[in-house]
Amino acid sequence: MPLIAHSSLPSFERLKQQGETILSKDRAAHQDIRELHIGLLNMMPDSALEATERQFFRLIGHSNQVAQFFIHPFSIKSIKRGVTATKHIEKHYKTFDEIKSQGLDALIISGANVSHPDLERAPFYKELRQVVEWSYENVTSTLCSCLATHAVLEFMYSQKRTPNGKKHWGVFPHKVIDRSHPLVKGVNTRFDIPHSRFNGISEAQFEKAGAKVLASSGVGVHLAVSQDQFRLVFFQGHPEYDSISLLKEFKREVSLYLEGARSDYPPFPSNYLSPQNCAILDEYKSRLENNSATIKEFPEKLVMKTIDNTWHDSASAIINNWIGSVYQVTNEDLKLPFMATINPLNPLDL
Repeated sequence: MPLIAHSSLPSFERLKQQGETILSKDRAAHQDIRELHIGLLNMMPDSALEATERQFFRLIGHSNQVAQFFIHPFSIKSIKRGVTATKHIEKHYKTFDEIKSQGLDALIISGANVSHPDLERAPFYKELRQVVEWSYENVTSTLCSCLATHAVLEFMYSQKRTPNGKKHWGVFPHKVIDRSHPLVKGVNTRFDIPHSRFNGISEAQFEKAGAKVLASSGVGVHLAVSQDQFRLVFFQGHPEYDSISLLKEFKREVSLYLEGARSDYPPFPSNYLSPQNCAILDEYKSRLENNSATIKEFPEKLVMKTIDNTWHDSASAIINNWIGSVYQVTNEDLKLPFMATINPLNPLDL
């Protein structure tokens, strides 16, 4: 939460000049400190639907132990669901119409499992566009994850994603490009983030869209913001991933290989597994090739015990900064995005 400049102590002004959030006594007096209502548009397939809920819920919950959050999951009708997922959504999710009627302070849009570079072929493309267009005008800030980032860059800024040439898969070190932006204050200047994608938006494309890049790596941009520096926040990586998310994805790829759905045995995710874990999985691969093991014997429990998580703290810090910034500018009325004194073209007054 922000510091209040309750005296003329010079350090307050010095910290403000260095990019820290310092509120005046007058600004603090007019803030409405209440719970935040955050929407989660969950577009992940049935197999990852509930895991995605938990990942984002956990990331938000870990980011701030003082604020109170109401998280409202919803999905869109054009995503085909099985019986179990349909029942889950009907019982626990809101409809988009209900979300619009209620209003939100902030919105998170998950990724989706679409590997083809042409997003207009995705069945949910038009509905997703409707959600984003509504949120841009009615929600304080919208955080887009992976494919959602690609879709928004395409239909709002005419920047189409392109194939990487290979899958960017693993945990990659990132460097903070702009250390003064509120979203990266207190974050390590170098931090890790998982990626799992066949396609990407380049740094040059972000710049053509007028976006400001905040963190990047050898596999491309991870964190960027729209030209107003806050109303749209773009992730290309997956900071919400659990420690074992990439391991489970590797297991699914092995299963696809055994079923003949992919021609080659999957490579290990980059910078993720220890030498010991690689040895365990190599031994398992040898047993598969000798027909002395099955997918049921995949050594998930053995490997997961020693997987390191090198991204959660930085991810939580960025989410905490995002939530804190929403608090400072959001309107008391859920249906209005900003306080009356806030400039929508520069909400954070940067």
